[in-house]
Amino acid sequence: MTRQHRSILVTGATSGIGRSLALAYAAPGVRLALLGRDRARLDEVAARARAAGAEVEAATVDVRDRLAMAAWIGQADAAQPFDLAIANAGITTGLGPDDLAEEPEAVRAILATNLVGVLNTVEPLVAPMCARGEGQLAMVGSIAGLHGLPYSPAYCITKAGVHAYAESIRARLERRGVLVSLIVAGYVKTPLNDSITAMKPGEITGDQAAALIKRRLAKGHATIAFPYPLYALARLGRLLPARLYDRIMLGVTASVPRTRERV
Repeated sequence: MTRQHRSILVTGATSGIGRSLALAYAAPGVRLALLGRDRARLDEVAARARAAGAEVEAATVDVRDRLAMAAWIGQADAAQPFDLAIANAGITTGLGPDDLAEEPEAVRAILATNLVGVLNTVEPLVAPMCARGEGQLAMVGSIAGLHGLPYSPAYCITKAGVHAYAESIRARLERRGVLVSLIVAGYVKTPLNDSITAMKPGEITGDQAAALIKRRLAKGHATIAFPYPLYALARLGRLLPARLYDRIMLGVTASVPRTRERV
């Protein structure tokens, strides 16, 4: 069965995949609730979505703030129930070729945004969606969540955590009529990925990613992974002896800038 989502929450809607998803869903008869921290960019996305015919609510709520997220999402859902929520907000951090360890402050900042931020988005909607017996919760993970990468340890932690959380709650919630979808994204041309110096096999644009995600969410896919060859290769990597995998990955040249975010 193909679903027509009409009331949609998107976090991290100011850039990257979140921005592209907001504009992909923007249409007459659609209500979008867009969250982000950059007011100017959020207003620009909201204006474009309204021009496409959507009804838009836009708010600068920090996904790291559990109480603020619960209050805003609860009020918005009570006013007009969400049938789809996409927990997308995320940042990146990592290591340069000569670095040995990530800054502790950067590690905690990315955990707060990428992992705790997903919990803060999803948790307020579990009970109301289950009570209605319908809805869909989508979480943006990454192929980096399938196996640790030596140049971005903390980012891998966060995405592996998102994967485990989505997979853990899926069966229980789907018995109550609420679908859970995990988006396992590869390289998407976004400001976040543009900051990374590395080979980016299978990289696609944000608009291409949004169209693919929208189509598969409508079909209720439990896992939305792309590009498939890179996804399959990452899964295969888990079958290799650990030190063989390590030697292979140490041969990959990559540099990921440290995030300036702090908790």
